Amino acid sequence: MPITDAQIHTWGTGLPSNMSHRQVTHYTPEEAIAEMDAGGIDAAIIHTVGWDPNNEAMAFKAVKDYPGRFAIMSSIPLDKPNESKPRIARWREQPGMLGLRWTFLHEPARQWLGDGTLDWLWSEAEKCQVPVAMLCTDSLPDIGRIAARYPGLKLTIDHLGGRGGMTTLKDHAAMEHMPQLLALAKHPNIAVKATGAPGYSAEAYPFPIMQGYLKQIFDAFGPERMFWGTDITKMPCSWRQCVTMLSDLPWLNESDRRLIFGEAIRAWWGWR
Repeated sequence: MPITDAQIHTWGTGLPSNMSHRQVTHYTPEEAIAEMDAGGIDAAIIHTVGWDPNNEAMAFKAVKDYPGRFAIMSSIPLDKPNESKPRIARWREQPGMLGLRWTFLHEPARQWLGDGTLDWLWSEAEKCQVPVAMLCTDSLPDIGRIAARYPGLKLTIDHLGGRGGMTTLKDHAAMEHMPQLLALAKHPNIAVKATGAPGYSAEAYPFPIMQGYLKQIFDAFGPERMFWGTDITKMPCSWRQCVTMLSDLPWLNESDRRLIFGEAIRAWWGWR
């Protein structure tokens, strides 16, 4: 079964601003490939980061150096719509680029999700068929309203709808948003990245509490809109264990596994 990781970060300089990541000055595509090969991971989608100014260039080089192994999600400035909006039409013409991704956990970006400031983004991304991914725990109802208003726009919610590494809460305390997330399944243009589940757990492998929340997401969104991944530089376990904590569960059949572990996200984001 080919396995695609829905989200990793790579960088060549600086320390991660999110302390839950490995506090090292580099985690290069070469380092990622070595770990991917050891863990049986065929491909991964690099999400660019802000702490390394050359990060996006590194990601493009990785796409070139390792054909078929990497693709990219990146961003444009949200506070400069006159400059950013024209870039969306040609965004996916860049080698390996699949779509746009932001974190909406802090002001003013969080406010912009609810007050219409970003209507230009949703409209243009829908028109140009550019998928958007986001970390947006506090704004899940706003995402539902955006999805309803722009039904042709493919939206993906990161990290099980939670805060990823931007929280020290674990297990049930980290998943209090789950009812709001599951309510969004009624919108066919919303999907969920099941990325980084072990990072939310205070338990040992195979993280049974988190397995229960993964089952809730599966039941609501189905295998076509649930994408496995790691955010590997934050994980408390190996890449292989990040796979098997989900793949070994008896409620998944072989078709489900193929979708969740790569086929679905490639279709959703158009990575052929």
